[in-house]
Amino acid sequence: MTKKLRPPAWMQSIMMQYVPFADAASADLPLARLFRLALFQLSVGMTMALLVGTLNRVMIIELQVPAWWVALSVALPLVFAPLRAMIGYRSDTHPSALGLRRIPYMWMGTILMFGGLAIMPFALLGLSEPREGYLWVIRFGAAMAFLFVGAGMQITQTAGLALASDVSPEDKRPRVVALMYAMQLVGLILGSAALSYLLSDFSPKKLIQVVQGCAVMTVGLNLVSLWKQEARSSKRGNREPDGFSHNWRQLMALPQMKRFLWTVGLGTAAFSMQDIVLEPYGAQVLGLDVSLTSALTALTSAGALLAFALSARFLSRGMDACRLAAIGALIGLPAFACIIFSAPLQSALLFQSGATLIGFGGGLFSVGMLLTAMAMTNKTHAGMVLGAWGAVQATASGLAMAVGGVTRDLIGSLAEQGMLGEALVSPVTGYSVVFHIEMYMLFSVLIALGPLVSRKRLAPVPEAGRLGLAELPG
Repeated sequence: MTKKLRPPAWMQSIMMQYVPFADAASADLPLARLFRLALFQLSVGMTMALLVGTLNRVMIIELQVPAWWVALSVALPLVFAPLRAMIGYRSDTHPSALGLRRIPYMWMGTILMFGGLAIMPFALLGLSEPREGYLWVIRFGAAMAFLFVGAGMQITQTAGLALASDVSPEDKRPRVVALMYAMQLVGLILGSAALSYLLSDFSPKKLIQVVQGCAVMTVGLNLVSLWKQEARSSKRGNREPDGFSHNWRQLMALPQMKRFLWTVGLGTAAFSMQDIVLEPYGAQVLGLDVSLTSALTALTSAGALLAFALSARFLSRGMDACRLAAIGALIGLPAFACIIFSAPLQSALLFQSGATLIGFGGGLFSVGMLLTAMAMTNKTHAGMVLGAWGAVQATASGLAMAVGGVTRDLIGSLAEQGMLGEALVSPVTGYSVVFHIEMYMLFSVLIALGPLVSRKRLAPVPEAGRLGLAELPG
């Protein structure tokens, strides 16, 4: 029998030091299989870049769709977010005759994403030139397209992250899930950059080609991702009649759990309210084209990725996870100030700097809150705590985006009619109110974080060198 050739010790040392996430691989989960599994997060990130980053600007500016309807449509997929904990519980106990638990849910989510993206461009073009008497029918079809995509993303991501946790060894699990989160951010960056290039010369035909191309790519990436990843088991799942309700009641009885979830929701909303209106703000107020505004998603994602990289350094020096979240909230204050002052100064650079800082501050806040959640878990409630964290974060994000769009339209309409005074008769007014509200919410987050910083933890924060963002939602 021939021995397997292994790289020299010095080469293995270099790989472990410089190749990203090389230390997440193991004998049972080699690096090639691990990166292939992470492709489902890449597809989710690219789809998020399309929905939140590009389509909202195209609908509001190029297709002249009201911002309130766009905000509600983009937020509509998140009605499934509160069900993430339930989806995770059901995939844990899926009574599959084939012995598979996670892959059926991943495939179901993939099909929903493909169907929604396939019909979406036609519904959007129908909104731009609706036939008389058919406007609400077209709006219903477009809303269903967004709903299918959102539901598919929630199901695919929940089951996929659970599968990543299943196939990885316990000592490697934090780094494996950290790779999943990093791959989602890479998908956001690559997706927004590609969309910025492809839609630089906008036309309805090109919109159809781009969105349906995303649908095909989503199916392809997810098929490659889940292929032969889950081993069949002869033992089928087993569900207790009142298992989920019983575990949920125990979860809510944990000390500081309710305050923690409220803080997560408030902070997430503070960093998410501008998601719908940021690109239209750059287009309408600063005169940026589709290519430049689509690149904003790449800037915010790059800021979040930088925050993830630096958080390990901060935590290795003994920083409290809640203090890390507080630093993120503090960084959000000058970030929104940059966005606000970019209008009177007509500075695209200041606007882009503010967008990057929003991603960086939001990334620090998310990492800090997730590590706090991991510190509050035990063997009985680990999945439920992280599932509840993901559900609250996704729900708060969706509601904040909807409120941001409605507020921009309402205040903007009042300002243009002169009902707020002559000094505020400007298209900037509606956007500015949204950004100011987010700053006030960040001050509230800092107040809510106080008792969490001083509380006695149920378990130590995971070692900074093994930082992993378990069960991170979209």
